[in-house]
Amino acid sequence: MLNRSRRLRTSLAMRNLVAETDLRPRHLIQPHFVQPMAGSTEISSMPGIFNASVEDTLRQVEKDLKKGLTSVLLFGVPEDASKTPDGRYVCDASGVVPVAVKALKQAFGADLIVMTDICLCGATSHGHCGVVDENGVVCNDESLPILAEMALRHAEAGADVVAPSDMMDGRVAAIRHMLDQNSYTQTSILSYAIKHTGAYYGPFREAAHSSPKFGDRKTYQMDPRNAREGLRDALLDIEEGADMLMVKPALPNLDLIWRLREAQLAPICAYHVSSEFSSVKAADRLGWVNGDQLMFEHLIAIRRAGADMIVTYAGREALEKGWIS
Repeated sequence: MLNRSRRLRTSLAMRNLVAETDLRPRHLIQPHFVQPMAGSTEISSMPGIFNASVEDTLRQVEKDLKKGLTSVLLFGVPEDASKTPDGRYVCDASGVVPVAVKALKQAFGADLIVMTDICLCGATSHGHCGVVDENGVVCNDESLPILAEMALRHAEAGADVVAPSDMMDGRVAAIRHMLDQNSYTQTSILSYAIKHTGAYYGPFREAAHSSPKFGDRKTYQMDPRNAREGLRDALLDIEEGADMLMVKPALPNLDLIWRLREAQLAPICAYHVSSEFSSVKAADRLGWVNGDQLMFEHLIAIRRAGADMIVTYAGREALEKGWIS
């Protein structure tokens, strides 16, 4: 027998020598849910993840940064009293996300990449990602100026990257125009280019208090049955000025990560979403799986498919527990 693949598996050193895929701290982006209230509350469906004040977020980011987590993605969790039908709280320079961005950049400067989510769902009284008309229709074009102004507020506070997740058509172009018009030409856009609707976001909606009060998001988030549609929209986002592209959720879309990698050259980010994280945690708690090993294998699969970076709630654990070094 001339060919023996096992020769390249004989030891850890040999396996490391020929490994095709790696996972490093620089590949991971840790999400944070920031609230205007003092203190922190653990999210029941996401063990180890908290709704936290700006002060508590700073303390946690400082600990994470020392471990090697150099990128964060911020989601604002405003009080119910701040929510309105048009979600214009997101345009308030004294809102929780601009305040958190400014504090993080003042504390850590260029050592930390601060990304911010651009979407209205957390600040609308109805929970949808855009403005809703009297017939309950989520209005695309009426939502764009608010999203663009939200991105501008975050850029003014010092955000390195704004990440529109709303899935309104044309929002990348509207944001790019707003940023450039106001001399924020160096602020990058990470577009949620392929974001499928479905059941993967339940724990996130608990964390962000963003469940829609009526209907669903099928008219603006993508149909998971479609692949070419997502690739088309991703390429349109590049034309509109996106610097990086997001695929969400990650594991059900490994094929699209791969196809997008083959189709264009921009950096690709994948979102290892809340249900992907929480389902592993639940199964581990029941003793059904080795949670640490399975979470690591999730992240490796996402990297192997072609993602340059991964938004994951498991980033902190990956370093604390030594899955990666």
